[in-house]
Amino acid sequence: MSVLVYTESENGSFKKTAFEVVSYAKAIATELGTTLTAVSINASNTSQLGVYGADKVLEITNDSLANFDSQAYADAISQAATSQDATVVVLSQTANAKFMAPLVAVNLEAGYVSNVVALPQSITPFKIKHSVYTNKAFSLTQINTPVKIIGLGKNAYGLHETSAAAVSEAFSPTLQQSNTKVISVDKATDKVTIADAEVVVSAGRGLKGPENWGMIEEMATILGAATACSKPVSDMGWRSHGEHVGQTGKPVAATLYIAIGISGAIQHLAGINSSKIKVVINTDPEAPFFKAADYGIVGDAFEIVPQLNEKLKAFKAQNA
Repeated sequence: MSVLVYTESENGSFKKTAFEVVSYAKAIATELGTTLTAVSINASNTSQLGVYGADKVLEITNDSLANFDSQAYADAISQAATSQDATVVVLSQTANAKFMAPLVAVNLEAGYVSNVVALPQSITPFKIKHSVYTNKAFSLTQINTPVKIIGLGKNAYGLHETSAAAVSEAFSPTLQQSNTKVISVDKATDKVTIADAEVVVSAGRGLKGPENWGMIEEMATILGAATACSKPVSDMGWRSHGEHVGQTGKPVAATLYIAIGISGAIQHLAGINSSKIKVVINTDPEAPFFKAADYGIVGDAFEIVPQLNEKLKAFKAQNA
């Protein structure tokens, strides 16, 4: 019996979510009185996983897994779980993990709970808290299958270092021929991605046109943040659809989410509700976003944002 966690990486480097799921899985392993095994795919420097609690790392190195394929990745992780007699498998809630998790559950005949926000409330029976109804409520769900799969919500647990030293071991799963062929992969390399960002600066129709996005991008650069937008903005072609966040766009679970000139339609709020701190800047004091925000500024973005950028630059210079 053990706990197994899949650690996502990109271009050989682990994502922050990988360290969070390892931290979380270690806490479960400790509660169960067992060991934690991490699975890495085409990643380097796997010793980093020991810092967050992994006792063992199964290193999968396979050129056919260079690009994400949900079935192939699910098969690899399922075989790793079986080899370790894992009774709990922990995954993240990234887009790739969401595609893969149901397939892993089928392979292992396991119960799967997504958007988990806390450690299990009890082990016997196994009950766990997760968000539901687009983060408007929480549910306490009991998993009765012998193998349990947990999808940990982003920023739900945080990073917790331990003194563990991970032992690495090569693992070679048996993979079927994929029916998918990747022709090319195009990615923006000069920007922080919404999925990985701790801070997201988002703007809406209140900016009046794409020519006014310079101050938004400047704030994002100062804060090391990703830029995002509301659905109407992407629909009008002011910004790319890749920046559209909300229930019908990309979900956001940032540490800090800054909304500028966004009224706060219910679909938008549903997609960003998991963010820990929400700040809104809007001229309309009755904008729905103010009810969901932790901090709000009623005022003209064209006056406030440039001043705020100057203050942020000064603060950053003083604390460099």
